[in-house]
Amino acid sequence: MAAGRERRAEAETFTARLRKLAHRVRTGVRKSAVDYFRGDGSDWVALAGLMLTIPLIAACTMANSVWVSPAVLVLPIVAGGLLLRPASLLALYAAAATALIVESVQLGPYTEGPSRVTPGIVLVVAACGFFGLLIAQFRSRVGVPWRRGGTMLFDLRERIRVQSKLPQLPVGWHREMALRPAGGQSFSGDFVVAARTNGGRTLEVVLTDVSGKGMDAGSRALLLSGAFGGLLGSLPPHAFLPAANGYLLRQDWDEGFATSIHLVLDLDSGDYELFSAGHPPGLQLSAGSGRWEEKVAEGPLLGVYDGAQFDPVKGSLRPGDVLMLFTDGLVETSERDIVEGIDRLTGEADRYVAGGFHGAAWHLIEAVARDVNDDRALLLISREGSTAPR
Repeated sequence: MAAGRERRAEAETFTARLRKLAHRVRTGVRKSAVDYFRGDGSDWVALAGLMLTIPLIAACTMANSVWVSPAVLVLPIVAGGLLLRPASLLALYAAAATALIVESVQLGPYTEGPSRVTPGIVLVVAACGFFGLLIAQFRSRVGVPWRRGGTMLFDLRERIRVQSKLPQLPVGWHREMALRPAGGQSFSGDFVVAARTNGGRTLEVVLTDVSGKGMDAGSRALLLSGAFGGLLGSLPPHAFLPAANGYLLRQDWDEGFATSIHLVLDLDSGDYELFSAGHPPGLQLSAGSGRWEEKVAEGPLLGVYDGAQFDPVKGSLRPGDVLMLFTDGLVETSERDIVEGIDRLTGEADRYVAGGFHGAAWHLIEAVARDVNDDRALLLISREGSTAPR
């Protein structure tokens, strides 16, 4: 009993209470900072810090305006545009305007010498404040602070890249995918979803081209890639494109159509079915004849009308055969129709027949459509023969 009372008394000492208070303050500040950079916390810490810098800058300017120009006030204003919400930013602007007035009174008229508050400095500070307010309003609409918007875009791009990763195939099969967005951007309206189904015996791949290009189509491509990835393998192959078509129709987008091609490949026999929704045909290289054959399946665009039917074309990949699937940006431009583009693609692909198609997808895009201002995607699947490199 006595020992317990001593421990309680020790816990109630001033030093112990001070440690508890410091711990609560530290925890609260850390939680506020974490909440702020997640986009759901207050910006009072940033506002308080920036508000303190304004009188400090004003004092330094009045003490030595040669080294600390009145224009230095743009620094907290720019930082506020990146960190604060619009309402807090207006309070910061009011403090900066007050500081400019005090500086102009203390330093005297700008006509009496340099390093004073001139009309040009006022215009520069006002312009920085205007653009900072625009940035803050945009961030407020998005709902994320500072750099979180860029981080979110990076995460979205990485999710598309991960979802487009092709699964490993058994020995004797080779697959590769190359994707080039329009204009060198990070986002593309072309994407791939793929999965091994039927206990791993079947490879299902869906290559889709969303209407638009680059950033304009990137957000829709992300949404569709997630939806298509959930549908793939959950439905029988013949039901995939009708379900995808219904999903696009329910979105009711102004520019909501897409083309898609769905490959269902039996990895044991090499037999496959190819379903198409308004997509360019697949191309198969026959190792026996050395010729490319177009594989044309019938089906309308996705997202145009309900009740669409998609009829497959069947084929088989024998050892040494190659199947290419691609989007129209690779073979069709305003100066070149799709027939000419396919001829050029197969002509370039013939160069890889002797040595194998390992690493060929990226080089084919470079050779055929390097400077095309459209999203381009190429998928290669080959069944390696006995002499093919491994």
